[in-house]
Amino acid sequence: MAEDYARFSRLLIDRPHPRVLRLVMNRPDKLNATDGGMHSDLTEVWRVIDADPSVSAVLLTGAGKAFSAGGDLDLLDQMIADFDTRMRVWKEARDMVYNLINCSKPIVAAINGAAVGASARLIDGHTKLGVAAGDHAAIIWPLLCGMAKAKYHLLLCEPITGEEAERIGLVSLAVPDEHLQARALDVAVRLAEGAPNAIRWTKYALNNWLRAAGPIFDASLGMEFLGFSGHEAPEGAAALRGKRPPRFSPDAV
Repeated sequence: MAEDYARFSRLLIDRPHPRVLRLVMNRPDKLNATDGGMHSDLTEVWRVIDADPSVSAVLLTGAGKAFSAGGDLDLLDQMIADFDTRMRVWKEARDMVYNLINCSKPIVAAINGAAVGASARLIDGHTKLGVAAGDHAAIIWPLLCGMAKAKYHLLLCEPITGEEAERIGLVSLAVPDEHLQARALDVAVRLAEGAPNAIRWTKYALNNWLRAAGPIFDASLGMEFLGFSGHEAPEGAAALRGKRPPRFSPDAV
């Protein structure tokens, strides 16, 4: 099924193990910020993987020194300016999360460098941009680290170190940079060589926690994209480009 993966131009895809598929987000010059092409690739690839009988586990990481710096600012400008683009990306964002949840194969994320947010820093930057914390944050953060920590980090866009993320349960493991890829591959290989039905069925059952939170996800994502039509997102994007604090109006609707 190699030809099925060839169309994903923003992803480097290889096999570090016969039954492990490695996906590398490949825009290292942009810290793997998600442009339109990568956004589409990360939406569709999970369906292909789910249907591929030769894959038992997936390793996801980023090329170069970062995992991902979040959304590409040019794509954000297009979403702010154009309703049709906004709706297309909204549908992709919805499908991306549900495709990940419903992919039967276990997925190991090797979060290197910036993950917006240094091996040391993760951040969800939605409210700093001027939009609601959509994507998956509203369902996964409270489940993993509790509502108090989730609100603190999501409302304030407060960065979190890898060590702290492990301590509060936001990530499974925090390891030194030099060991990250080898450790992540080891976990993926162990999963790939385990009992496939037992592992996939366990993942399916556990992910019902996320499916049950579907209305929360849908609401948060809708509010995020509603924000792209307002006056706060343009200021947030301009502040990011200018590397300055945003100056939001105190007035709210």
